[in-house]
Amino acid sequence: MKALLLENIHPAAVETLEARGYEVELRSGSLSEDELIEALPGVHLLGVRSNTNVTAKVLDAASDLVAVGCFCIGTNQVDLKTAAAKGVAVFNAPYSNTRSVVELVIAEIIALARRLPEKTQRMHEGVWDKSAKGSHEVRGRTLGIVGYGNIGTQLSTVAEALGFNVVFYDTADRPAHGTARRLRTLRELLEVSDVVSLHVDGRPGNAGFFGAAEFAQMKRRALFINASRGMVVDYEALRDHLVSGHIAGAAVDVFPAEPKAQGDPFDSVLRGLDNVILTPHIGGSTQEAQEEIGWFVAEKLARFALEGSTALSVNLPVVQPPELPAGHRLGLLHHNVPGVLADLNATFAEAGDNVVLQLLSTKDGLGYVVIDAAEPLSTAALDRLRAAEYAVWARTW
Repeated sequence: MKALLLENIHPAAVETLEARGYEVELRSGSLSEDELIEALPGVHLLGVRSNTNVTAKVLDAASDLVAVGCFCIGTNQVDLKTAAAKGVAVFNAPYSNTRSVVELVIAEIIALARRLPEKTQRMHEGVWDKSAKGSHEVRGRTLGIVGYGNIGTQLSTVAEALGFNVVFYDTADRPAHGTARRLRTLRELLEVSDVVSLHVDGRPGNAGFFGAAEFAQMKRRALFINASRGMVVDYEALRDHLVSGHIAGAAVDVFPAEPKAQGDPFDSVLRGLDNVILTPHIGGSTQEAQEEIGWFVAEKLARFALEGSTALSVNLPVVQPPELPAGHRLGLLHHNVPGVLADLNATFAEAGDNVVLQLLSTKDGLGYVVIDAAEPLSTAALDRLRAAEYAVWARTW
């Protein structure tokens, strides 16, 4: 059994998978589509972060692949629909680096409010510029959070503790934390916020979500933060509003096109502006977060491959069976059509095999059933199940 981990995934993932019997190859950089296709023969588990795209072409070529682990929050770098159709489970870490992102955003807001990027640069140039002009406390300011999910809600709580008035906007129905207020429209949020922080996901519909019109609607001399996805913001428009003075400062951690490997050259229209903090997609890059993500996602991959659990899978029906029993386990991923369970139960009955556990879940046209039984099914019975029109795959443990 082999696992390939890309993009400097934390050693905790290697330790977790090796302890479960996997041979692990760890690479520091990301791979292009062609490079990934070349690397995947014989690989059962693939681990990526945000810079490796697992496309339909990659999945079509990866005949040995069982599961993909996104060692980050986002999963838009994986073609989830194709992965599901091929029965390849995809897992992520929706909570593990939340605190790290929140702390970076808070640090950037304070740094921009106090004009620290400009001040430290002047000091390095040998200029003593001791002035309060343009520097502000964050206490009493209004923070507008766009996207009130796991990160947005925790940012809300921490910011309120620092004295911010918090407002938020989300297309989903999200309950407010603390004294935060939900606003009905994005425009209403932009008009009242001293700081706007984006925390939306990378779904295709969010491409170009925030552009010239939205920057124009922002309160004059407000601050702008993007630690969500690079493709949601028009950075040319952001530069125009920074240069004009309408936006007082910005911090950007994500970009539409990012270098593939450590040390590669980077360019952006925002380079050279002393009121902009640029960071290389490090929102979740703390030792604590990466270690947590490493073991969390690796454990999900291992439990799926070795026990059949799809707990927290983002693309397959979720079934969370208990630890592998002393008996025998069958997992069947199938098209969600009538008669599958009846056929399965008949197969076990004909074999005289006693079923001790049966779990079923369905999602987006697929069904996944896990059956624990006293005896294993015969090879002939398994072959018949695998050849059934409804079957995507059948596995035994």
